[in-house]
Amino acid sequence: KKGEPKHAQDANRSNKTKPGAHSIRSAATVRRLNMYNDKAKRDKKGKFISQSFQSKELPNSRIQPDRRWFGNTRVIGQQQLQRFREELGAKLKSPFNVLLKERKLPMSLLNEGESSKQAKVDLLKVQGYQDTFGPKSQRKRPRMLANDLESLVKKVKKSDAEYEERVTTGRGDSSAVKDNMEARDLVKDKLFEKGQSKRIWGELYKVIDSSDVIIQVLDARDPIGTRCQHVERHLKKNARHKHMLLLLNKCDLVPAWVTKRYLHMLSKDYPTLAFHASITNPFGKGSLISLLRQIARLHSDKQAISIGFVGYPNVGKSSVINTLRTKKVCNVAPVPGETKVWQYITLTKRIFLIDCPGVVYNSTSDTETDSVLKGVVRVERLGDAT
Repeated sequence: KKGEPKHAQDANRSNKTKPGAHSIRSAATVRRLNMYNDKAKRDKKGKFISQSFQSKELPNSRIQPDRRWFGNTRVIGQQQLQRFREELGAKLKSPFNVLLKERKLPMSLLNEGESSKQAKVDLLKVQGYQDTFGPKSQRKRPRMLANDLESLVKKVKKSDAEYEERVTTGRGDSSAVKDNMEARDLVKDKLFEKGQSKRIWGELYKVIDSSDVIIQVLDARDPIGTRCQHVERHLKKNARHKHMLLLLNKCDLVPAWVTKRYLHMLSKDYPTLAFHASITNPFGKGSLISLLRQIARLHSDKQAISIGFVGYPNVGKSSVINTLRTKKVCNVAPVPGETKVWQYITLTKRIFLIDCPGVVYNSTSDTETDSVLKGVVRVERLGDAT
């Protein structure tokens, strides 16, 4: 037909072809080929000048000035920082509050002054400006142990008598116990050193390092004696991000009012639950699982959390795990030392349980009678039980 373009580089020509003939280039193909023919313009030295597909508008390369260039972007006053320190300290001391996203807080700045190495003396609290300068200035008398030689001698004699009393009774600081070692009649039997080997302590620290939550299982008959202050101090000092729970097991062996008072007393330090380990007739199982699920929600950034069970031998750590699983997954026995190594048990898809061998913590202060009464030693192996 007349008037229709027939050139191969014309994008407006028709794309209809006769049957059996080759297809004609489309408009997009024609534009792409024309783009290849276009070359950049350069001067005699070969320096690039312009190109048809390049924008003629130059970008505004000037950056708007800002005062934040010349200072810290996060600025806080001293009074605001002190107020935040006090509020944070009150929350951290409460056992029922959990600090989330601790990595986003400047903890080194907030904890400044807590440790003994970084402790700074606030002179204004000790002595204000009015007492030091001005007409009302006062000179404080220096603090001395004694004002004269006689009072100093009396204090020395008194402290010496108290130390001798601690040595004779065998209870007190480690130095008094060490000095009294020579006065003992017999060396402790190896039977009373169970649960104190380096291997057992290594298993304990493996469980602590691998766990997000530490459950300390206590015997309801002697919760204070089976409590481990060493592990609690270790968590507060080196692993403040880990949670600690107290589980008062074997509460069916004591009266209800005894369990209630111990719960009231121990809950001031850590969340405490009463528990009776039994696969068929448990007590406190629902409360413990509900608490573990709440803690798992707090760690939503993790795929799963681990719960470590620690405590004295024969307090029922493996029995508690069997109760939570409602079947026998850990070997249990009415004698101490049944669990030899730590082991992982799956509770749910997001909660794993870790069983730990029993560890005797208070080896220096516990007497042989205390070890027998706490169930650390198998009574049938004693040569003389009197």
